[in-house]
Amino acid sequence: MAMINGGEAVYRVLKANGIDTVFGLLGGSMLELFDAMYQGGEIAYVGSRDERAAGHMADAWARMTGKPGVVLGAQAGPGVVNIVTAVAEAHLAYSPLVVIAGAITRADLAKDTFQEVDQVALFAPICKRSILVTEPSRLPPMLEDAIRLANSGRRGPVVLHVPRDLFAAELPAMEPSPVSFVQPGPAAPDEVAAIAGMLAEARRPVIFAGAGFKWGAGRDALTALSERLEVPVVASTGHADIMPHRHPWFAGQAGPRGNRVASRLTREADVMVVLGARLGFNSTFHSNDYVGPDTRIAHVDIEGSAVGRYFPAEIAAQGDARLTAEALSMTARRPDCDEWREEFHSGIQSLWEERAQEASIDTLPLHPRRALAEIRDALPKNAIVTLDTGNTCLQAADRLAHFEPRSLITPLDFGLVGFGLAAAIGAKAAAPDRPVVAVMGDGAIGYTMIEIQTAISHDLPIVIVVLDNAAWGAEMAYQQEFYGGRLLGAEITSPRFDKFAELCGGQGIWVEGPGEMGPALTNALASNETTVIQGKIDPGALMTLRKDLFKAPTED
Repeated sequence: MAMINGGEAVYRVLKANGIDTVFGLLGGSMLELFDAMYQGGEIAYVGSRDERAAGHMADAWARMTGKPGVVLGAQAGPGVVNIVTAVAEAHLAYSPLVVIAGAITRADLAKDTFQEVDQVALFAPICKRSILVTEPSRLPPMLEDAIRLANSGRRGPVVLHVPRDLFAAELPAMEPSPVSFVQPGPAAPDEVAAIAGMLAEARRPVIFAGAGFKWGAGRDALTALSERLEVPVVASTGHADIMPHRHPWFAGQAGPRGNRVASRLTREADVMVVLGARLGFNSTFHSNDYVGPDTRIAHVDIEGSAVGRYFPAEIAAQGDARLTAEALSMTARRPDCDEWREEFHSGIQSLWEERAQEASIDTLPLHPRRALAEIRDALPKNAIVTLDTGNTCLQAADRLAHFEPRSLITPLDFGLVGFGLAAAIGAKAAAPDRPVVAVMGDGAIGYTMIEIQTAISHDLPIVIVVLDNAAWGAEMAYQQEFYGGRLLGAEITSPRFDKFAELCGGQGIWVEGPGEMGPALTNALASNETTVIQGKIDPGALMTLRKDLFKAPTED
């Protein structure tokens, strides 16, 4: 009987499941897998300089491809522990990440061995499953289970801990088949009929759409539903790409990180149909400031436990967003709400005129909204944008333009700073023919700036726009508004990141003032080189988000 080692078995399972790219950092715990990838030649390896960044790359790759992103924690102990942040981020983004985590040999377990920590327990609270493989024969089926679980139902990360000796152990050769996934159906017919009936009675209807349309490739179905019903659509936070930019029935992103028109729609609607979204904290603050107290809600999500959890749902259903939208398109009729439609179109036109005027802000230092307006106008229609968290990215959240499906990648509910650069590399690996632009603050790029070298080394050219206000902007805004301007820790000094890009073998562009950001981005994309565009922006142009967390200052 032909035999193979565990590393070759893992390689064969990954290949059979269409995983053509994996991310990681070389370590001694799974060299047999690296050797199998080298000899097999059908799985590309992107080696990062930090395991956290590799996790973000795999996360973004998953969001672009719809397949589980695979990250190799190739060194037991510290290498695996470095992935914790990326797993926590993917967990709160419901992104299908499969971590193949090296572990110490079975014979050394529980002996306080070099680099031994309880990895299984460490990851258990922040993933769908954290489990140790104990026998060579179990390695292939448990990896298949990890792939299936990560990409089933509500997606999320799975961490498979593989002892060092299992990669070298021999097991019978096999030719694995692709893992089968269950395709969820639409909401039940009676539920779809009830939602159609609710819409027929509506005078102020809105569709609240979320990530379910991205994972389920449902943009066309959502767009068709909105056009048939002539009902405005708002996007949940981080998903402003679920419909084409400036589509006549698309209001953009709602909630605290959204725009005033979309937020008014959800606050004043008499009927809100929620499809593929949770109405979670990031989109609503769980507050009637964003979802009206008297709004009748029909809520459909792939995860039944999310339905009606934060706001009472008159109609609660479990189902796939795309298939439910298609079913509604066949049954629902256009509601009688012309006045609501006119108000929406008037409001959205006013908003876009306001956004266009931001491109004329002529202050120095450069106003962030002028910079964002120039970026928006310079972005190609097929561009992918990755955003960080932070004050500048808060202002960017609903100000950029996304025309094609899967064009926006953000940290979502983990609110992670330092995500954007690594995510851009993962997105580029998934979609090499599309331009990828990361928009970050000066604090954020400091977390992962060495990954500029990763992009260059692996010929994955990206553009990183650094909007530099010399501050941890979100915290500075709070200290200014609620703590009398007593700044401690908010002001930061950074190097010239554009020069650092040049040192790495890339391109750097320095932007001083209005009118320079757009041409800089156009030139950077045309060069097809990894480029850092660094622009000094006004440190006074800040805004606060969580006003509920702090007490207003009192007068003496």
